[in-house]
Amino acid sequence: MCKIFSSTISAYLAGFLDGDGSIYVRLKPNSTYRYGFQVAPYIVLFQSNQDKENFKKICSLIDLGILRERKDGILEYSINRMDNLKLFLASVKPFLILKKDQAELMLKILTKKEKVKNYKDFEELAQLVDMFRELNYSKKRKIRTLTP
Repeated sequence: MCKIFSSTISAYLAGFLDGDGSIYVRLKPNSTYRYGFQVAPYIVLFQSNQDKENFKKICSLIDLGILRERKDGILEYSINRMDNLKLFLASVKPFLILKKDQAELMLKILTKKEKVKNYKDFEELAQLVDMFRELNYSKKRKIRTLTP
């Protein structure tokens, strides 16, 4: 899929992401993966269920992720496929203000993830993932080691 947004739409989506979105990546313990962890990158946009119809319009405009309704009345639009993440970030990054550093780090992680050939490469990737702790303000975030 080759989706190209106009600069106006890209700027709008960047503002939405800056205000009501999140860029993050997690190392999830998963024994089925070669090094015992799954690298799980996400971009998520949030909106109250009270504005569901307008949010659905935005999501259908993007058309790169999945919309779900949480039990607490919040809607989440998640983008997690690597190609879609790259496409979305390429479009909005020039217009980001608050989350520009997260976008740049995410792009580094996505590039590095494609080039992992051995455990040393994976450790370097994990260190990049760990850098999100410094950029995002999660109170629950804890330093993870590479042992599941």
